Amino acid sequence: MQQRHLGPLKVSTLALGCMGMTYGYGEVHDKKQMVKLIHKALELGINFFDTAEAYGEDNEKLLGEAIKPFKDKVVVASKFGIYYADPNDKYATMFLDSSPNRIKSAIEGSLKRLKVECIDLYYQHRMDTNTPIEEVAEVMQALIKEGKIKAWGMSEAGLSSIQKAHQICPLSALQSEYSL
Repeated sequence: MQQRHLGPLKVSTLALGCMGMTYGYGEVHDKKQMVKLIHKALELGINFFDTAEAYGEDNEKLLGEAIKPFKDKVVVASKFGIYYADPNDKYATMFLDSSPNRIKSAIEGSLKRLKVECIDLYYQHRMDTNTPIEEVAEVMQALIKEGKIKAWGMSEAGLSSIQKAHQICPLSALQSEYSL
């Protein structure tokens, strides 16, 4: 499997998105089968795995369990900024919130669920029009200095926001919707 650099990270050219494992596309899949799938991806050279707080608590927990024996061989991306009134009900009310306090709460929750001390790549899931992007970038800069994340990125963001954020804390990745 070929690899690429995303800022300080070396990742496989393909990532395994974990959303559909516990949330999203139809029925929830058998946990043991999903762990086997993650292990098979590793065996095939995929070292880059994508999850999010918005995919429900079980998603990050599943990935954390699956990668436990391989922590130093994998790159984990997670996302903040979207959460649900009930984190395990995809039909519950959805909130966009990238305020500094919400980000700090989200990172602690993700670290705990993934059972890691540092998230490799932490994305802002969607733009929050109530929080200036400069504030978000400052929090990302602080999280990098604290060793809670290695790099950060933005998902579904526009050029102006990307430029403003990058001036404060350089971005390593941009994520746009594309599924195979």
